[in-house]
Amino acid sequence: MDLDHVNKILITCAKGISPFLEKEIRDLGFSIESAHQTGVVIRAAFIDTYRLNLELRTAYNVLFLLREFRCASPADLYSKVYQLQWENIIPNGEYVSVVSQVSNPKIKNSMFANQKLKDAIVDRMVKKTGYRPDSGPERRNIVINLYWKNEKAWIYINTSGMKLADRGYRKIPLTAPMQETLAGAVLLAAGYTKDMHFLNPMCGGGTLAIEAALIALDKAPGLLRSNYGFCHLKNFDREYWRKTRKERLSACAKKLPKKIIATDIDRKAINAAIKNATTCGVDHLIDFKVCDFRDTEVPEEGGIVILNPEYGERMGKINELAGTYKEIGDFFKKKCAGYTGYIFTGNLELSKKVGLAAKRRTPFFSGDIDCRLLEYEIY
Repeated sequence: MDLDHVNKILITCAKGISPFLEKEIRDLGFSIESAHQTGVVIRAAFIDTYRLNLELRTAYNVLFLLREFRCASPADLYSKVYQLQWENIIPNGEYVSVVSQVSNPKIKNSMFANQKLKDAIVDRMVKKTGYRPDSGPERRNIVINLYWKNEKAWIYINTSGMKLADRGYRKIPLTAPMQETLAGAVLLAAGYTKDMHFLNPMCGGGTLAIEAALIALDKAPGLLRSNYGFCHLKNFDREYWRKTRKERLSACAKKLPKKIIATDIDRKAINAAIKNATTCGVDHLIDFKVCDFRDTEVPEEGGIVILNPEYGERMGKINELAGTYKEIGDFFKKKCAGYTGYIFTGNLELSKKVGLAAKRRTPFFSGDIDCRLLEYEIY
């Protein structure tokens, strides 16, 4: 496949994050063709997928369209997939996995569609090269995505491979951690820049603070990973990729940002956060401390403070958390004058206990939980 070949590129994301993904894509100089709740479509060259994978903070996968076609049956799927020149895409001896989303009354199990697609690829490769590619569920090498809705199908090369949310620095995950891409979107929604202090009480494993440090350094999140789906394709331009990474690394900010402070009352959480930040290479930018959120240092000159308290699932826990949310409001009023305060929560009833009127409510989803990022001006 020609690296300069232009086609549609579907960039997927978590539910509700697409407005922030759209802004990121536009900031990189691309035009948006369309957008929906979990993805954005642009038209660009295959080589542009290298930069998109490197730069995007809020994306899941960068999918390059190979073919869209009418597909009325499994036989249609096999025939159309077989016609693609897989021998010019997949090197001999590579590992291939297939991911599918199927909404077709004739297909009761998406695994059947996966198998038909794999059969078509393997049969074509065997006929043209004499080699049978290995295949399985692991998304570590070449990944092919199938979307099949009613009588229309789309075949994509997943140039990311594993999800871009898997930055690789979260070595010690804690219970219900905030996903990296969600943390990136929350920081973009809050308007965080390196020129303001960033406070993250109740930091847990440190994802928000670490993502803030990456933004402060202007460090592309893709620099944290070396393995992408496009690295395993026949058209992989190793030298161009090496040069692109090197240039992007040299463009990182040299000047240290204002303070990034992350605290948690749980020593295990802080130990995990320090380990994660060290793996990411940003531990020198973050002041970690074990303390109650109310004792978090609040530097002068203002900035933003974000808390992600528990949402509560049992009534007893919700009653207990009501006091915590009230104390967060007191912390804002007593110690954070001049700051913009944010609470990320999946429980709007509890947010009423804060005792402050939210200036803005930005919708998000944490998994399937409908959440809000609540913004408070603190005078």
